[in-house]
Amino acid sequence: MRVTKKLLLGSVAATAAVVLAACAPTTTPGGGATEGGGPSEVTVGIVTSESGPLAGYGKQYLDAFEAGLDYATDGTGEIDGTTITIENRDDAGDPDKAVTAVKELIGEGVNIIAGTASSGVALAVAEQAEQNKVLYISGPAAADAITGINDYTFRSGRQSAQDVATAGTFLDDIEGRTITVFAQDNAFGQGNVAAVEAILGGQGATVTPVLVAEDATEFTPFAQQILTSEPDLVFVAWAGATSGAMWQALSQQGVLDEIPVVTGLGDAATFGAYGEASEKINFLNHYFPGAPENDVNTAMVDAIEEAGGTADLFSPDGFNAAIMIVHAIQEGKGDVDAMVAALEGFEFEGPKGTMTVRESDHALIQEMYQVKLVADGGAFVPELVDTVSADDVAPAEAAE
Repeated sequence: MRVTKKLLLGSVAATAAVVLAACAPTTTPGGGATEGGGPSEVTVGIVTSESGPLAGYGKQYLDAFEAGLDYATDGTGEIDGTTITIENRDDAGDPDKAVTAVKELIGEGVNIIAGTASSGVALAVAEQAEQNKVLYISGPAAADAITGINDYTFRSGRQSAQDVATAGTFLDDIEGRTITVFAQDNAFGQGNVAAVEAILGGQGATVTPVLVAEDATEFTPFAQQILTSEPDLVFVAWAGATSGAMWQALSQQGVLDEIPVVTGLGDAATFGAYGEASEKINFLNHYFPGAPENDVNTAMVDAIEEAGGTADLFSPDGFNAAIMIVHAIQEGKGDVDAMVAALEGFEFEGPKGTMTVRESDHALIQEMYQVKLVADGGAFVPELVDTVSADDVAPAEAAE
């Protein structure tokens, strides 16, 4: 097993906890092992947001996980004679609730945990995974600190560094360019400034933040400040109720006409949030159903729709997690160290194409997308502009 790598960009509150001994996988009553040497049953704990502010992301993940498990096991729910049982727990986006759920699952004998839409939750669960020596596969949580945090933690989605690197692909050459980060003056905005400075600044760009107080409601002065500074690119990191007014100000002041503006495209529920600015913004994107063209994506989308759902931004994260877990169980026979070894360097075909689990720090190397929104009747829909290769947006490896 590899040497532990630490990359903790944000502090996680230390939790006084009794370290639970790593347990063998759960077996069926009567127990025993399969002819292949694996357990007769393995229980996987899925801890994610089924309620709370990220419940929509949790549903996307769960719907796709179910489809992915069916896909990876050919509809049987088992691999090489080992039945895979799923136990779902709602963390409500609360790290304390998540830790409690994870401890309960581990106490019941579960040694595979997956899910988590919230980065704060993921960092807390990763700590539990290391303490208790269980396999943990994080979901949509994007914090870069999750990558390389310990031997036992993996991820099934992208991370913030891949978003920022994708934003840089809207410039032909980053060296010598000026980039303005327009964001709220809070942890989210400051984190994006730090990421752009580290990634695009590291490639030779000059990065200038324009940070706005969270309670601001008038954005015209900031739009004029951006115009005056004449950057080569504006990277917008914004969330919350003032988004519409902010985009309206950038549009009315001519920023969107004069300077390339890039931001991340969220899930389908956000497509109508940009108003008249929609068709003038350049979007980086993790996933929308029309972006990749491959059989796995088609299978996922069809399965989710047949079950009454809709594929969306974080569907690949759930589908990938199922593929990774099935592979880990098949190769590792339920032994945690063996499952970790099986996933390190694992390359597989997911909904976004070829996915590679980087052996050194467990980053998930994957392609990303350039997207625009186009009018479609009374709504806006995403349209693929370009696919950005996985290698071009691979995050820097976590340091020893």
